[in-house]
Amino acid sequence: MPVHATHDMFPDAHHDEQARQDFVRMFKLQVQGAFGPGNRVLYEKKVKPAFERATQRPPKSRSEVRKAMGHEPYNKMWSALLRTSQELLYESVGPSVERQLPALQRRAKAYAGRRGTLTLDPALKIPSYHAAVNIHCKPGGYHAELHNDGDIYAGAEYDRTVHMYLMGAMGPNNDDFGRSAAKWLQRNHPEMSVDRVLDMGCTIGHSTLAWCDEYPDAEIHAIDVAAPCLRYAHARAEAMKKTVHFHQMNAEHTSFEAGSFDVVVSHIMMHETSTKALPRIYKECFRLLRPGGIMMHLDARFVSANIYDQYQQEWDAHYNNEPFFGTLCDTDLVAAARHAGFAADDILETYIPSHYKPRQGLEAPINDAMKGDYFMLSATR
Repeated sequence: MPVHATHDMFPDAHHDEQARQDFVRMFKLQVQGAFGPGNRVLYEKKVKPAFERATQRPPKSRSEVRKAMGHEPYNKMWSALLRTSQELLYESVGPSVERQLPALQRRAKAYAGRRGTLTLDPALKIPSYHAAVNIHCKPGGYHAELHNDGDIYAGAEYDRTVHMYLMGAMGPNNDDFGRSAAKWLQRNHPEMSVDRVLDMGCTIGHSTLAWCDEYPDAEIHAIDVAAPCLRYAHARAEAMKKTVHFHQMNAEHTSFEAGSFDVVVSHIMMHETSTKALPRIYKECFRLLRPGGIMMHLDARFVSANIYDQYQQEWDAHYNNEPFFGTLCDTDLVAAARHAGFAADDILETYIPSHYKPRQGLEAPINDAMKGDYFMLSATR
């Protein structure tokens, strides 16, 4: 199924580019659907029994599973194909975006400042945990200025690749995290007055714009460290007639006034931080919230008792440049929120349903994740 544009800033694809991208999507589906289950069978039928014979116990950690699986030819094949499918995303989309980049940048400049604002900080230091690797194997990462002044390449390429990566499951505008979070807030706190919202780690504002729709009278702010993504995010929001104020800031320490937001939210940002940065971000959220305000952090964090499921996240951490993905599952987020100043009774760790994907359940406790779609750590000031 081709990727279709829903706004004027979305990178197009001519016939051959679309054909190549369609191949990459089908290749990824084949790797996950045909070879992925076989890798689990390999673990259950061969690797786990061999480990238990050698150690007289089952594997205790995802790291032990990774090491035990590491020498198996089938696992090597699956791993190589999965990594290749990720790299092919960029190799198929990148040249298409570069072909269109001059026109896209002219369009972005024409859109600038019609509704919202864009404030960049050239002196901002990119956090080391962000700059150390090309996150998601994305060449140059999200922050690198790869082309010229006013570069939007990283943002434009991400808009198309993320739709391919998620197979359209996040809705036509990839805003399911934001839409789901806002719907949860409306359902669980209907009495709450939401005048100002801050989206941390917004990338190109996919989820940010959902808050514009769900709280049309609110003032929406969004921050990220990556200037190329923010430039594109601003132009994209303008093209979609949404008013957002984008800022280049580090979520660990922003320049906003204390007590100036009703909602501070993030969507799949936590696994892009670090064990040291995350507590500082929670403290900053506590500082920014007004009394009665709420912090909401959503992520793809599934705490499973099944050690092989944990290995899946271990694989991303080691082979897909997601260094914090595995350790996020080990982090006591409730303790971090309490240390930031939130009262224990005001902290909630749960799973919430997707807005787009139908589920039979609504919210689910942390030990019943299959009834929900997205992990959320929330806390009320």
